[in-house]
Amino acid sequence: MTHDRFEATYLIETPLDPAKVAEVMAGEQSSGTFTRVAGETDELRSRTRAVVTTVEELEAAASPSLPNAWLAKKGISGPWRRARVAISFPVDNVGANLATLASIVAGNLYDLGEVTGLRLDTITLPASFRRRFQIPRQGIAGTRTLTGVMEGPMVGSIIKPNVGLSPQETAALVARLCEAGLDFIKDDEISADPVHAPLAQRVPAVMEAVRRHQDRTGKAVMIAFNITDETDAMKRHADLVAREGGTCVMASLNWCGFSAIETLRRATDLALHGHRNGYGALSRHPQLGISFQAYQTLWRLAGVDHMHVHGLQGKFAQEDEEVVTSAKDCVTPLSQGLVEQGIDDRVLPAFSSGQWAGTAQPTWDATGHADLLFMAGGGILAHPGGPAAGVASIRQAWEAVAAGQSLADAAATQPELQQALDFFGKVTG
Repeated sequence: MTHDRFEATYLIETPLDPAKVAEVMAGEQSSGTFTRVAGETDELRSRTRAVVTTVEELEAAASPSLPNAWLAKKGISGPWRRARVAISFPVDNVGANLATLASIVAGNLYDLGEVTGLRLDTITLPASFRRRFQIPRQGIAGTRTLTGVMEGPMVGSIIKPNVGLSPQETAALVARLCEAGLDFIKDDEISADPVHAPLAQRVPAVMEAVRRHQDRTGKAVMIAFNITDETDAMKRHADLVAREGGTCVMASLNWCGFSAIETLRRATDLALHGHRNGYGALSRHPQLGISFQAYQTLWRLAGVDHMHVHGLQGKFAQEDEEVVTSAKDCVTPLSQGLVEQGIDDRVLPAFSSGQWAGTAQPTWDATGHADLLFMAGGGILAHPGGPAAGVASIRQAWEAVAAGQSLADAAATQPELQQALDFFGKVTG
C-alpha cells in the first residue's frame, strides 16, 4: 500500500466469476459503472479508478445467503462461489471526508445485482491519510489520567434502573456507586434526555455528588453522560458537562452518524464514549454488513476515545472470539506510521454485558493486558455483600490473574471474591 491509496477487503458470494465481480465493485465505487460512459477516458480511469489487488476464492456455498431479484430475472443460479477480495482506492477520491469514505468502502456495494452476499471486512489506511482525520483527544492514556487509574483495568458500572429515576434519585445512586470504589459510571444507551430526568437537571445533580466524593477521597470518578441527540443539542450538553467539571460524554454512534460525532469531537475535549448499540444489525449475518475491524476504523477516524466490544461469556450473541478480536482491534494503531511519529490513536475497549469477577480470568487470558474498561452491572450491584464488595471482588480477581494466581486460590483469603464465585458462579454456570 502506498501513501496515495487505501485498501478495503470484502467477503463476497456470487454465482458469477468472483474476479469479474470484484472488477464491478471497483468500478462502481470509483470512476466506472456497468458500461463505459462519456467522459470516462483512459487517463481519468488510470488516475481515479479503484484497483482489484487480490481475489482469493473460498469454499462455495450450497445455497445463496440472500435473495437477489436481478439474478432471478436473468435465470442465473449457483454454485454460489465465495471469495475474499481486496480493492485499492485513490486517497484523492475522498479527501478528509469521513462520510464519503464510508460511502466508498460500503455504499451501493450491498445492492449490487451480482452478489448474494457482501461484507466489508477490513480497512487499511496509510499514515498520511489517517492524519487527515480526528485523533482521540483522550484515548487510553488520557482516560487513565482522568480517572487516576494508572495500572490495571478501569472498573465501571451502569446506572440501573436505566429509565425512570429522577435527577435526585440518579445522583443518590451515583453517590452510592462512587462510595463503592468505581472508576467509571455510565448512563444506559436508552436514557439520554428524558422528561423525568433532563440533562439540564441531571448533570448538575450528579456532578455535585461526584465533587463531594472527590472532596472527601481525592478520587475523581468519570461519568459518561448519554448526550445522544441532534448535533447542536449534543454540543450544548457537552458544554454543560464540562462546566460542571465532568470528563466524559457518551453517544450512540450508529444513530447520531459520522458527521454529528465529528462535529461533537471538534467541539469538546471531553472523553467521548462510543456506544455501538445497533451494531448487531450491521454485523450478525456472516455474509452481510461490516466486520468490527472496519467499523471501529471508521469511528476512530471520527475521534472517539472508547469503543464497546461486549464481554466474554456475556449475555449477547457474539462468540468470545469476536469479542477478543474486537478488543484487539481497538488497541491496534490504525497505521504503524503514526506510532513512528509518536501519535497514539488507540482507543479504550469497553467490556460489558454479563461481566463479573469470574470473567476477569478469560478476559486476561485472551487479551494479555489490562488497558481496558471492565464494566459490570449485576456483577457489582447484585453482589451479596453489596456494591462495594462487588467492586472489590472484581479488583481482587484482576490482581490475581495478573499475578498468575487462580481465582480459587485468591478467593481463599479474599472474602468478597469468594462470595462472588459462590453466588455468580451458580448463576452463570
